[in-house]
Amino acid sequence: MTDREGTHIVLLATGGTISSRAHAAEQGAVIAADGGAQVLASLAAAPAYPVKVIDVACEGSYLLTLADMIAICAQIKMALTDPSVRGIVVTHGTDTMEETAFLADLTHDDARPVVFTGAQNSADAADPDGPSNLAGAIAVAGCDQAVGHGALVVFAGEIFRARGVRKAETLALKAFTNPDFGSVGFVTPNGDVSISRPEPRMRPLPLPAIAAGETRRVDVVSAYPGADGTLLRASVAAGAAGIVLQATGSGNGNPALCEAVAEAVASGTVVMISTRVSAGPVVAVYGAGGGRDLVSAGAIPSGLLRPSQSMILLSLLLHLDRGHDEIARAFAGRSAPLGADDTSFSQASDSQLGHSTEKAPT
Repeated sequence: MTDREGTHIVLLATGGTISSRAHAAEQGAVIAADGGAQVLASLAAAPAYPVKVIDVACEGSYLLTLADMIAICAQIKMALTDPSVRGIVVTHGTDTMEETAFLADLTHDDARPVVFTGAQNSADAADPDGPSNLAGAIAVAGCDQAVGHGALVVFAGEIFRARGVRKAETLALKAFTNPDFGSVGFVTPNGDVSISRPEPRMRPLPLPAIAAGETRRVDVVSAYPGADGTLLRASVAAGAAGIVLQATGSGNGNPALCEAVAEAVASGTVVMISTRVSAGPVVAVYGAGGGRDLVSAGAIPSGLLRPSQSMILLSLLLHLDRGHDEIARAFAGRSAPLGADDTSFSQASDSQLGHSTEKAPT
């Protein structure tokens, strides 16, 4: 990607608030309505690069399934078969943007950037934020400094890597954060992009081809004061191939949960330990039903990945028929702190792909 003159951006429209309007037939409820062409036409000025629009879906992201997210990622791969494509922008609802963006990042095997964006205010709001977010996303997707970064989220002028990103505000315009990995740059209202050099990336995972109804069930179960093993056992009984335990603190449960985890693992269900805490790693420190006992029961710590993205990585690995130990190694590598030199992380990063480390202009 040394000569990118004359290339264009592909906009994959999937719905979300950026395409939504209030509907009288829905008693004023806001629902996705606008196609990609309408979303693009909302820009206040011509985009930084030529844009080709492809409508993939038109729905709120709270309705998406894993199969839907895989279909979006398949559309990304299909669009990138065209060598004249400079980069991809995906307009997406904010509710589950962190899941789809992470799945795209895990399976992205191209140096060209994939940029997710959306809106907090609907298209018919008095002051919609979608147009400015879309303009920024197009600018980032087209800039040379974004090459090698994988999947990114651009929102309210900030640029985040997909890994670790999460929605932190229900309504505020600065909706996203990435407490453990931080932002990688900024884009101004004029389209000027400042972005850090890309980190080495893990070898991409294959994107499985699955149809709706063929996905392997992965549930998220919360630990809370007084929790017992009822929900964990119900998940196993419902046929869950994997469970993400949203634990407390650094990854703790209680003796009843540990017992249920041991039963689940013995039955062949893979159990991950994540946490409801917003930042910091999951580590096995405490006994008496804490993280150390959960690991002894067979659960796998998720590192820095929170439940939403732990569910995505676990689901992907299960659909690729990876076993317990392979899943543990994959999480160790893909949830490590940037620049970590811990043995558990370095062993998993032997197959990293190096990309351009050209510094962005200041």
